[in-house]
Amino acid sequence: MRNLPKPEHPLISIIDYSDLRFSEEEKGQKLSAIFDFYSISIKRNLSGKLQYGQQQYDFDEGVMSFVAPNQVFGVEVFKEEIKNQSGWILMIHPDFLWNTSLAKNIKKYKYFDYAVNEALFLSDKEETIINSIVENIKQEYHSNIDKFSQDIIISQIETLLNYADRFYQRQFITRKISNHQILDRLEKLLSDYFNSIDLAIKGLPTVQYISENLNISPTYLLSLLKTLTGQTTQQHIHAKLIDKAKEKLSMTDLSVSEIAYELGFEHLQSFSKLFKTKTTLSPLEFRQLFN
Repeated sequence: MRNLPKPEHPLISIIDYSDLRFSEEEKGQKLSAIFDFYSISIKRNLSGKLQYGQQQYDFDEGVMSFVAPNQVFGVEVFKEEIKNQSGWILMIHPDFLWNTSLAKNIKKYKYFDYAVNEALFLSDKEETIINSIVENIKQEYHSNIDKFSQDIIISQIETLLNYADRFYQRQFITRKISNHQILDRLEKLLSDYFNSIDLAIKGLPTVQYISENLNISPTYLLSLLKTLTGQTTQQHIHAKLIDKAKEKLSMTDLSVSEIAYELGFEHLQSFSKLFKTKTTLSPLEFRQLFN
């Protein structure tokens, strides 16, 4: 379809983006696809915009992206061909990982779920490191396949994924404006929810509810919060709940049972147990501090 050379290995391949061309019929169109393999790539000056979930990414700054099998992604192809496009895409079929430690461990690399929010921005030094690892993989699978080939390639892939993990953690810290905007939106979302009738009717907001309203994946939100606040999403929800409970206990004459109901608890015991776990005091003991 792309007039690319045939792959030299049936389960792993690297494509040079400078060789990638779209047909005249595809130019100006929005295309989408679902692949059954892992895709890791760096793209510069790509002839289009990629769509992951709610956001678009241009790749002028050498953005790195990770797509797991069965994730939907799309591309809006530019009408005019862009010159000097470069980069690569590493494609790995899950069968290549079979019977290796990476088959199970690849699930720990949560950024494969980040496709719906944020790709990885690399410094020149970081990109050089990643490119050198990919070059090692390319050289190995271009060589004669022997009994050592898979182990060597797997170890290189693991090294690449570990570096990407490190760079994502750096990105959470250095891209403060973007990430703190997410935290600001999270705080507003929780404040609005806790001040609405939804809390009494529906109970505590779920992690899925929050991530959907922020247009980011639950995994991405968890990683971001853990890096910036040290809390999980569930801990963040509970902290907001306890703040609201303290407010009602100290500033209203509502009974503890009434407060528990307004905070979405069907049973007083559940509320009291959570409150004591988080504060070391029962709701009544906390209220007595203000009397």
